[in-house]
Amino acid sequence: MSIFTGIPMAAVEFYAALEKNNNKEWWLGHKDIYDAAVRAPLLGLQQAAEGKFGSGKIFRPYRDVRFSPDKSPYKIAQGMFVSNYEEVGFYVQIDADGLLVGGGYHSSSPAQLSRYRAAVDSSASGAALETILKGLGSAGLTLEGQTLKRVPQGFAKDHPRAELLKHKTVSASKHLGTPLWLETAQAEQEILSSWEQLRPLVDWVIRYAAP
Repeated sequence: MSIFTGIPMAAVEFYAALEKNNNKEWWLGHKDIYDAAVRAPLLGLQQAAEGKFGSGKIFRPYRDVRFSPDKSPYKIAQGMFVSNYEEVGFYVQIDADGLLVGGGYHSSSPAQLSRYRAAVDSSASGAALETILKGLGSAGLTLEGQTLKRVPQGFAKDHPRAELLKHKTVSASKHLGTPLWLETAQAEQEILSSWEQLRPLVDWVIRYAAP
C-alpha cells in the first residue's frame, strides 16, 4: 500500500531558502526539514511507482565540487529517477520553483549513440519518434537533451530529421510548479499520469537506442 500523500510546500520553501544559504551550517540546522518534507515524500512516491514504472533512485543531495569553481556543497533541487531499464526511465524533481516531471535517457555511449542515429535515420522508427515528440509537445512537454551544433558526419545536412540527429541524448519534461494538489494524495495520480504520457518516448528509446 502506498504511503505517498503528496509533497508539502515546506519542500519548496526549503529549496528557496537553500539557494540563499548554501552552506553546511544552514543545512545541518535544517536537515530535519529536508528529511521530512523532501526525502520522506519521495520515498513514498518511489514505493507507489515501483510496480508500474520500476525501481527508484533518489539522488544524493550533495554536489561533487572537486572540479567545479562553484564550491556550494548542496544541490538546489532534489531529483529521483525511476526505471526498469538501465539509464532509461522517468524523472521527478522538486526545487524552489516546485515540481518537474520528465522521462527519456541521459547517457550517450558510442554504441548507444550509433543505435539512436540509425533509428532516427530510418524512415519507420524516425517517423515514429517524430510522432511521439509531436504528441508530447501538444501535451505541454518540452524536448530536451545534449545536442551537437551540426548534423553528425555521415548524414545529409538537409536530412528530414536533421535536428533529431543532432541529439546525443533525448528526454522531455514538464514543469508543473506548485499546483493545489501537490500537498495531497492526488499528487500520486498526477505524477504517474505525467509519466504515462512519457512512456511512448521511454519505450521508443528502450526498443531502438537503449544501452
